[in-house]
Amino acid sequence: MIQLPLKHSSTGASIFAVMSGLATQHGAINLSQGFPDFPIDEQLSTFLEEGVRLGYNQYAPMPGLPMLRQAIADDFKRRYNVDVDPDNEITISPGATYAIYTALTAILQPGDEVIVFEPAYDSYIPNIEMNGAKAIPISLTAPHFSVDWNKVRAMITAKTKAIILNTPHNPTGAIWNKADWDTLADIVRDTDIVLLSDEVYEQLVFDGAVHYSVLQHSELRQRSFAIYSFGKAHNNTGWKMGYCIAPPSFTLAYRRLHQFTSFSVNTPAQYAIARHLASGTASVVRDIMERKRNHFLQLLKQTPFTIHKPAQGSYFQIATYESISDKGDLEFAQWLTKEHGVATIPVSAFYHNRHDDKIIRFCFAKKEETLEQAIEKLSRL
Repeated sequence: MIQLPLKHSSTGASIFAVMSGLATQHGAINLSQGFPDFPIDEQLSTFLEEGVRLGYNQYAPMPGLPMLRQAIADDFKRRYNVDVDPDNEITISPGATYAIYTALTAILQPGDEVIVFEPAYDSYIPNIEMNGAKAIPISLTAPHFSVDWNKVRAMITAKTKAIILNTPHNPTGAIWNKADWDTLADIVRDTDIVLLSDEVYEQLVFDGAVHYSVLQHSELRQRSFAIYSFGKAHNNTGWKMGYCIAPPSFTLAYRRLHQFTSFSVNTPAQYAIARHLASGTASVVRDIMERKRNHFLQLLKQTPFTIHKPAQGSYFQIATYESISDKGDLEFAQWLTKEHGVATIPVSAFYHNRHDDKIIRFCFAKKEETLEQAIEKLSRL
């Protein structure tokens, strides 16, 4: 038997594949994996067809179509009043997860340490370990999942190469404010620590809240890779399109890897998104998702689940089930899928040690009828 090297400590399929597969097997309503079940904007479809007709069918330039990078720069100037150099600071990627891996690979060497706030998106730690580095998990403080900055200070060592941040946060829906960024700046100021800011849900913030990007923090921006997802902003997760914004020297290091892995990204899709961004009609997703969150929260009142705090951003709402069961969250999520026909994600899957607070995550980025059918089932608990 040929022995192949283990590149990371995670085993088996991801929890998203497991729960979505279980939902399909049992005919359950899938509120687990984070993808919409409604059509994308018709204009975006039209632009995709237009790109094909106009001949945008061959390899795009390695950094991405110039028109798309310019549209992103214009969009960030309009929404955040920040100047981004489309030629030297923006790289289009085949999805945000790819961009996260590429950014980490550009900076990590064996023996480095990376601070990760948990619960965390499940690709972070495997991506770190694939590069021979070590993840240093720090638990966020439940139920609001805020950062204990004293813990961060205590965990930084001479080996700390990077810190991964995620706002709006998956799976909890919490968001950072400017004070969080200022505190972080104080902590890393006299270090060579690199920041990786996962902002894929940046357009999905609710209740009048404002997303504060690392790009708006003039000091931190100079040491940061900022990662974004078109899929989350345009409801087209299957296109697998994202991008990385970083200072020119970081972008150069990123592209040195990107040119030998993906090199190019779907050209007609790049054209379509560029046209959609330039049209000025691409930012309505926040209102759509806030209405869906509000509708889902109202519906959840018919069930015995407990909501400690409405999601401030993202696709997701977390809930506890102490009045329903004393099962562990993975066992509960599997039972809920098999016996009651609704698939969710156990939040313990977002911890390296499977820490279990008996919390599950619902995805509310669904059609109203999907959410209502799910609640009809959950209200029988």
